[in-house]
Amino acid sequence: MDTHIANLFPEQKKDIGSLYTTGILPSQKIKELIDSGHINAKTPISKDQIQPASIDLRLGPVAYRVRASFLPGKDSMVKSKLDVLQMHEIDLTKPSVLEKGCVYIVPLMEELSLPPKISGKVNPKSTTGRLDIFARLITDYGKEFERIEAGYKGKLYVEIVPRTFSVLVHEGTKLNQMRLVRGEPAPSDTGLNKLDEKETLVYLRNDIPDEAMIDKGLWVSIDLQGGDDTESIGYRAKGHAPLIDLAKIDYYDPLEFWEPIRRPKSKSIILNPDDFYILLSKQKIRIPPHYAAEMVAYDPSVGEFRIHYAGFFDPGFGYGNDDIKGTHAVLEVRSHEVPFLLEDGQVVGRLIYERLLAPPEKVYGVGIGSSYQSQGLSLSKQFKRS
Repeated sequence: MDTHIANLFPEQKKDIGSLYTTGILPSQKIKELIDSGHINAKTPISKDQIQPASIDLRLGPVAYRVRASFLPGKDSMVKSKLDVLQMHEIDLTKPSVLEKGCVYIVPLMEELSLPPKISGKVNPKSTTGRLDIFARLITDYGKEFERIEAGYKGKLYVEIVPRTFSVLVHEGTKLNQMRLVRGEPAPSDTGLNKLDEKETLVYLRNDIPDEAMIDKGLWVSIDLQGGDDTESIGYRAKGHAPLIDLAKIDYYDPLEFWEPIRRPKSKSIILNPDDFYILLSKQKIRIPPHYAAEMVAYDPSVGEFRIHYAGFFDPGFGYGNDDIKGTHAVLEVRSHEVPFLLEDGQVVGRLIYERLLAPPEKVYGVGIGSSYQSQGLSLSKQFKRS
């Protein structure tokens, strides 16, 4: 077991197997599924694809430009839809451009042959969401995006729609990540309240514990005032920006692609329907290493906008090697159809906490190459850090 987990949770030192019969599979259980052939690929799956409670999925060697988004439905395979909707093929064995506003379907390298009680759910990776790339998993006979039925056997596909920037990708690029779940454990507000009492799930900017707003998950609010060290509280993407090569890290000048949003005197901003924003949560969040969380992307009860395309939060987020006092959630925000007034402190979404079958052998943080552990207002890793 990771020594950091043992230090944070000494009572779990003796637990190296499963604590529960249902829950999200931790890293070591994912590896077992790979070793047993339940997750497989012609190109071997690398260790760095396995995250604390998920596995990164890789683009295959070909992409298909299609006329429209689709779901296969219970009576159809993805290939039969592609035969009707395909416009042309793109060779991804060399770097290739996916153009803004176009819809692409890419078969993934990984395929599944899941055990009967194991299901899956998929989200874009954090970097994918921060670049406003719509990336949704599709399966054969699938009736909904991002969900894999228990016992699924077959290929995996991803629908990709770059919304703001055209991007350069290639075979092996990792845009989304898959979590696997045994059974159907129901989230519990009672359990979440107890977890908050024990661990303190929410802190403010000055590292003071904050009261957790718990109602069908942990609610988070928007920060439009920021700290004393900066005047910028967010970013708005520029139109007609240059191409972004996803393989280039710490490379691009943010000001070529983003307009900083200064701290508003009114403590509010108006979201334009055609614009994409990067904003920050007021709370600093913690995900204990024996839990994972998912941000609910859209809730019509709080306004006509969508937050957080990339909704997975890994075990250990907001803890780190030094038991840090939480990490802000970076929120990808887009208004729906009409301008919308967003005010400082407004509740914008909620995190659903889900337990793991057992503590993972690795946790989120710099030790496994996590990019955003101590983030403030952070753009994707392709942009230079100031």
